[in-house]
Amino acid sequence: MEGKRVRDSSTVMAQLMNPQDANPAGTVHGGVVMKLIDTAAGTAAIRHARANVVTASFDRLDFHCPALIGDFLTLRASLNLVGRTSMEVGIRVESENLITGKRRHMASAYMTYVALDRNGHPAPVPPLILETDIEKRRNQEAKARRDTRLREKSKEKQCQSDANSCELS
Repeated sequence: MEGKRVRDSSTVMAQLMNPQDANPAGTVHGGVVMKLIDTAAGTAAIRHARANVVTASFDRLDFHCPALIGDFLTLRASLNLVGRTSMEVGIRVESENLITGKRRHMASAYMTYVALDRNGHPAPVPPLILETDIEKRRNQEAKARRDTRLREKSKEKQCQSDANSCELS
């Protein structure tokens, strides 16, 4: 299978935040932003795999500042790491006050998707071609997150099968 470059699947999506997206104080609900993140990241994963994908994990989501009614959110999603059937996508969300022009880094997230074949089973995805130093750095960071995620998953599984082996924290 021929590899694909990061830029071939990168996605930019934008959305104006309206009153229905926010609480009575005018702050956009985190769940609204999470849905937008999932849509942008899922689009990047589908572009890479050229297949349907499912969200496997929402590894991390950090909100750096609130989004407000009237803010224009821009989401940028790109692949960081590709496994046999899975892909990690990094997402950056920026908010812009359209009146003042002020832009802020509003949120960042990392999500993992699995490609599916026509029968709904995991399907192989093309390898990722890393071209820039930034892409290579992000790939190394994604490998570390993947290792951590797999260790935690293994520990969870062990805990479920033998409750005595679990440490309470």
